[in-house]
Order: sequence, then structure tokens, then C-alpha cells
Amino acid sequence: MAVAMMDKRARQFGHVIEYAADGKKTEQRQYVSALNCMAASARDEMMATKERYNKLGGNTAYHCYQSFKPGEVNPDTAHEIGVKLAQELFGERFEVVIATHLDRNHLHNHIVLNSVSFKDGYKFLDSERFYRTLRRTSDSLCREYGLSVIENPATGKTKSYTELQSEREGKFTWRGFIKSEVDEVIRMSMTEAEFLRNLKRRGYDIKTGAHFAVRPPGKPKFFRLDSNFGEEYSLAGINRRINRQSVPVYPNHTAKQERTMRHMPFRGNLQIVKKITGFRALYIHYMYVLGKLPRGRPPVNPNRLFFLYREDLRKLDRYAKEIQLLARNHIDTAEQLFSYKTKLFEQIEPLKEERSKLYNKLRREKSEPKRLEIKAQIKILSLRMGTLRKEVLLCDDIAAHTKEMKQKITAERQINKKNREEKKAYEHIR
Repeated sequence: MAVAMMDKRARQFGHVIEYAADGKKTEQRQYVSALNCMAASARDEMMATKERYNKLGGNTAYHCYQSFKPGEVNPDTAHEIGVKLAQELFGERFEVVIATHLDRNHLHNHIVLNSVSFKDGYKFLDSERFYRTLRRTSDSLCREYGLSVIENPATGKTKSYTELQSEREGKFTWRGFIKSEVDEVIRMSMTEAEFLRNLKRRGYDIKTGAHFAVRPPGKPKFFRLDSNFGEEYSLAGINRRINRQSVPVYPNHTAKQERTMRHMPFRGNLQIVKKITGFRALYIHYMYVLGKLPRGRPPVNPNRLFFLYREDLRKLDRYAKEIQLLARNHIDTAEQLFSYKTKLFEQIEPLKEERSKLYNKLRREKSEPKRLEIKAQIKILSLRMGTLRKEVLLCDDIAAHTKEMKQKITAERQINKKNREEKKAYEHIR
């Protein structure tokens, strides 16, 4: 099954090309190709084209994706299909970079094209008509190779294969979350004004001009509902759904649930537990909020989580590795984290120097048995350096994530306080 889509706002095309051609994702750039330019100098050649025609503003590049069903295609075939797709759509007029990423369970192509044609200087014209052509061409190529495609796709904005797979597995996606939130708010509202008020109480910003759009809390962009979910999610469609309701239906989580007392055995020293503070305490609290602590706890429904936490459900595996690093090394402050990161670099440097010497020795060595022995030593050093570098990346992630966690916890408290004050202010009306 293949899915093709396009990002219309690839403004920093240097970063987009760098991401697409990432050696870690493309087997050291083995699966990176280019049309009408050289892959290694694509950014400079594309910039030269823009300067030649004096078109440096606006969208500087366009970014297409093509995803394949896991296990249905090998890297060589996936890359070949991506190159053919780019050749057919853009090969006559645009400079293009095609990269096949192998770092996920599904292979996928990234196609980055210059927004300005090297042939005539005209800009690429993006439209719904082109999007249909992109999808049709991708499907046609996949059928030639005996791959499955999505037949009769639903109207509205299409989803990437990753998003489709996430929905099938019950994982959090922002599209699915927004849809379920809007459906829930519609069911509990009896007028348009009440619907809009309930959305705002959940932290959404709203546009009600020519097209109805919402912006989830903490997100930079507005999300147009009708183009993503269909006419039933236009403001007129929502009004029709509200008018068909005879009574409001409130979500089950507003009902009070009977509390049960559970006795849990405790093992260890309570005094030591009380001493956990700083980063470790923050991560433990956050994992509790996300429903992953304590172990054996029933799973948390993503739609019942505070909205700012929901996107973090995708990062649970990463958070688990980070908290293990913090616990293993008793790190609770930014200073301790920086000190530990510095020690990691100090361990990497001698390994790096030793490996460099082995590479030099390997180039001079003629005996094949000794060459194999040197290669084995290099491999051991590389694995050790790789482990240390992963911990360096974890340190960087911890520094970023702790700030995000604190901001979200503070935001939740402020919003809850505001809702309590608002509820108290309108109590006499109810």
C-alpha cells in the first residue's frame, strides 16, 4: 500500500534537503538520488537557479512523501519507484532530490524540489489538481510493481501511511484527537454559541470567517475542519448536527466514579524515596500523569488526558530511556546533567583517537588475518562510541523535555484554576 502527499510549506529548503538525505536514514546516502543537479551540491545549485531568475522569496521548495506498506517492498525497489515518480512529475523542469528512508518499519521516499524551474524561471504551481496527479501517478507506478494502493480514498486531506497505521493501532494522532474532541463538544452543545464556547473552554482558538478552523492549544497553525473531515465539519454542517439533537450528551468522565481502596505492598526504604527530587521526581510525576506509573495500572484513554499531554504519548519509549539514565546516575539538576554529559565526551575522545590509529594501521597492513583482527577492534570501539553518543543525545533530550514538562504542568494548573474560577462565577446562573 502506498500513500503520496505533499508539504506545501517547505520554506527552509536547506534543512529539508539535509533531513531528506540524512546518512543515518539512507544507509550513508546510498539511497539518495538527484535529477537536474548533483545530490551533494543540490542546495547550492537550487539557490543559484533562484538567484539567476531573482526569485528568492515565498515558498522556496516543496516536499513530497511516498510511503509503502511494511514488508511489501525492498529499499532498492522503493527508491527506484521514487526516482521514477520524480522524473515523471518534475524531471523536465525542476531540480529534485529523492531520498529513501529505512529508519522506520515502513519504507518511505522524500522528494524535495526547487520551487523555481531551472528551465524557464517559472515557479511550481501547487494545486488540488496537481495533488490528484501526484496520487494517480504514484498509484500507477506501484501497480506496475505489483504493490497495493488505497482504492477510492475518502475526500478531504489524505493521511500518511504512518498516521493510518497509528490510528489502526489505537495510537494518538492530532487529526484523530481533534476530530474526537469536536464530535464530543457537538454532542454536549445545543446551540452554535454553546458549541463555540465549549471549544474555547478546552483551549482552542477559533476562526469563523469564510472557512471554520480551529487551533489546538500549543499548536502554531489553524486546522480547517471541512477540508480535513468533510462537509459535516463545516460550521453549517455542525449546526445541522446540533439541531438534530434533542438533548445534550455529556462525556462519561464527568460522572463521579466510586472510589475503591487498594492496599499496595511497599518494598524498600521510604526515607530514600522521599529524597527523590528534581529531574527524577519530575519524570516520575509525568509518567504517572501519562498513565505509565505505577506498573499494572489500567491504560489511560488518550482522549481523557489533559490536551497538552496527549502528543507525549508518542514519546513514552524515549521518556523511559531518559528516566533510566537519570535514575542510574542519580541526576536531579541541570548542573549534574551537564557534568555527566561532559564526562561522556571525555570518554569518547580517547576511543576516537584509538580508532583513528587503527584505521591508519589498517591502511598499511597487507596481511588479511591481521586486517580482520584490526577490523574487529575497530568494530568494538565503534559500538562503544555509539553507546556513549546515544547517551549524549539522551542528555540533550532530557534538557529539552524537562523544560517542556514544566511548562505543560504549569499551563495545566493555570487553565484548571481559570476553569474553577469561571465555574464559580456562573454558579448562581446554573
